Amino acid sequence: MAARVGHEGHAHEDGAHGTGGDGPGSLGSRLNWLRAGVLGANDGIVSVAGIVIGVAGATADRSTILISGVAGLVAGAFSMAGGEYTSVSTQRDTEASLVATERRELAANPDGAVDELAASLEERGLSDETAHEAARELSEEDPLRAHAVIEFGLDPDDLTNPWHAAVSSFLSFTCGALLPLLAITLLPEGFRVWGCALAVVAALALTGYTSAKLGGAAKGPAMLRIMGVGAATMVVTYLVGSAFGVAL
Repeated sequence: MAARVGHEGHAHEDGAHGTGGDGPGSLGSRLNWLRAGVLGANDGIVSVAGIVIGVAGATADRSTILISGVAGLVAGAFSMAGGEYTSVSTQRDTEASLVATERRELAANPDGAVDELAASLEERGLSDETAHEAARELSEEDPLRAHAVIEFGLDPDDLTNPWHAAVSSFLSFTCGALLPLLAITLLPEGFRVWGCALAVVAALALTGYTSAKLGGAAKGPAMLRIMGVGAATMVVTYLVGSAFGVAL
């Protein structure tokens, strides 16, 4: 039986890597990264919209609103990037530890490692004879990679990259945050708050639709949830800002 190890990899979304046939360049991996980018953009939209709408409730001064929005954008983008970097660095350390352990086991007991690999293949539906034949062929080519891919769903030559995750989060949050920031500062004063709110709700509808489509979920409920959260955020922050504006 001719057997090869396909290029399996990871796709960080909620701090976990894939364990199936999603290589770094595969469709599944790209969709996971895209979905994470959509969610990052959504965070940027809601966070900065809440800030600028709240400040607009307290003051009509365009400069104050702009400065507050920019500060929220910068703080949020760096916070997202830092959180992703820390989370994915921990994931990478775990992956590296698994690979190192597997390397030691292969060096200490290569025959036992073949049996272990065959057992993993049997769990995936292969017969005992076929599993052992495949395990031997895979181990002849690249035993470490064979074990890492089949047992852990990761490629020892392509572990999760925390810098990629950090930069992706930074950019997606920033792109999302720019929409409410530009809307609230460029629109005329009389239409500023309502115009920004409408732009934000429309953008959230789009991100909800995209996220649901990528995840194979029902689009209507996903859009309503995300639009509801965004609308509630803007209403609450506007009321808080208005209360402080009156008090001042």
